[in-house]
Amino acid sequence: MSTFNVRPDIDAAAAKLGSTLGAGREINHLPEVLWDGEQVEMLATGVYGKGNGLLAMTNLRLIFFKHGITGQQVEDFPYSKISSVQWAGGMLGGTLIVFASGNKAEIKQVPKAAGKGFADKLRMHIATGSVPGSPAAPPAPAVPQQQDVAGRLATLDQLRGVGAITDAEYQDRRTAIINSI
Repeated sequence: MSTFNVRPDIDAAAAKLGSTLGAGREINHLPEVLWDGEQVEMLATGVYGKGNGLLAMTNLRLIFFKHGITGQQVEDFPYSKISSVQWAGGMLGGTLIVFASGNKAEIKQVPKAAGKGFADKLRMHIATGSVPGSPAAPPAPAVPQQQDVAGRLATLDQLRGVGAITDAEYQDRRTAIINSI
């Protein structure tokens, strides 16, 4: 398995790929197509349009990115425009079908585990409207304060683990969470 040193969020997502064969160039150039503040949540390989590329799920949109020697292809699907998602899996891989703004995009040869994970997470984004600028999700049921604090501390540990916050920020936020009890 290849290791990358691009950005903490991209490196963490790339580390979960079963194989980066045919996607190394895309992983290295992915920051060029990301928006300010956009964070990568998941990556997978697949075939769309004219060839093999990288499927990236961020906190704002789904991106298919193909970076070739002579050019590149970028197609994005903001979550607010996605109306439906289908996953058709086979023995090793399958096809992720995204319906957005009246169009249908079929991304083929997506590894089975990654494709199912993408479909499930896209459905969650659609169902909850959990993206900036989309209608508010229904209020979550009340969570006992002890569980809320534990969840907040776990999230904070994850952010520090992927390098999204510094040790000093971690200590400040941890102290603030504990003081809120």
